[in-house]
Amino acid sequence: MTRAGPVIAFIGAGSVVFTRNLLTDIFLFEDLHGATITLHDIDAGRLDTAGMMARRTSTQLGAGATVVECPERRAAVGGADFVINAVQIGMHEATLIDFAIPRRYGLKQTIGDSMGIGGIFRGLRTIPFMLELLGDIAAVAPDALLINYTNPMSMLMWAGYEAFPDVRAVGLCHSIPNTAREIASYLGVDHEQLVYECAGINHIAWMTKLEVQGADVYPQLRAAMDDPQVYARDKVRFELLRRLGYFVTESSEHNAEYTPYWLKDDALIKRYDIPLDEYIRRSEQNLIEYAATRKGLLAGEPLRLEPSVELGGPIIHSLTTGTTRLVYGNVRNDDLIGNLPAGCCVEVPMVAGAAGLSPLRAGVLPPQLAATCLPHVAVQELVVAAALQGSRDHVYHAALLDRHAPSVLSPDALVAMVDDLIDAHGAALPEGIRR
Repeated sequence: MTRAGPVIAFIGAGSVVFTRNLLTDIFLFEDLHGATITLHDIDAGRLDTAGMMARRTSTQLGAGATVVECPERRAAVGGADFVINAVQIGMHEATLIDFAIPRRYGLKQTIGDSMGIGGIFRGLRTIPFMLELLGDIAAVAPDALLINYTNPMSMLMWAGYEAFPDVRAVGLCHSIPNTAREIASYLGVDHEQLVYECAGINHIAWMTKLEVQGADVYPQLRAAMDDPQVYARDKVRFELLRRLGYFVTESSEHNAEYTPYWLKDDALIKRYDIPLDEYIRRSEQNLIEYAATRKGLLAGEPLRLEPSVELGGPIIHSLTTGTTRLVYGNVRNDDLIGNLPAGCCVEVPMVAGAAGLSPLRAGVLPPQLAATCLPHVAVQELVVAAALQGSRDHVYHAALLDRHAPSVLSPDALVAMVDDLIDAHGAALPEGIRR
């Protein structure tokens, strides 16, 4: 008997808005109708909500999907063709810790989910889970592709392919397609007209080519930057463009904490409109959206379903049907970017199609761009080593080498702050790191 469609497992399915968006993208492809969707979340209420939402999405889009809620993770993974990871270990409470303790030491953050002190500790909390999930895939779905959306992207992917090199995995992020759309809006052109090439590390990838109808539009982007209304929309990234010559992916609020320039000074924070503690507000809003979604589902209200810029749906479609398309993903640097370290996690173009996912060599980044990435690569390597080896010393090393924190704190303060964060997160951290 031929199966009607792929089996797609959602791990962390209780992130219902994100899960709804991905399912919408998937179900908009008629070739993927009849898919089996297995859902897993450790929160029973969120799992129930995800099940209702998945069935409602399938019904509204006529997708004919089979939806199965799985309280046990391995049961959700078993036999899957694709496994989507969207967990947040520790949820809102852990996020509050990641912000509150550094704030006591005078360290300001904006997002704290990918790099910096917040990214380091989110990585340490999440790598053990990532390894467990990869172990499940190796055992019960060895042919599946893991699609990771969880941050910190580079750390999780790096730990994963170090520990489970035979499991197929790609990390996906919306920062590149979102940045392309933002650049198009600054230029006043339709985003479909913009042709670009991009490479680097997740959240610090660089638009190395920007063209419209075959013409370089970087001069127009620099001219647009001089318009006060345009500049006000993306001040930090425009300053990086001014100084380094290229536009970087991810938002100004992210890049403000990836660099040592802005968050150390209240006058600069005000001048560049940097939203401190932004992720806490986003996390609180996510809780509100979840409650509203569940209430609407229980009331039988239709869902608002719109396509997103996420790449998971197109990749699943390409690998299922053999349709060829160009995407971007985070994978091991096997001679993909020549002046970033071998083995680190890089974000590069990839061809998705009948042969699977094939990364393309991006060549060599301009030296100032590689140099901007390199300090973060070093910290990511230390966090991965800390988690895999259970090394508390490497946690200290990572914090001491972060680009932002040492611009504000002394070595003694950094070590004391790390100790407080380790004590606060406790059993969520790998053995050997916690007291």
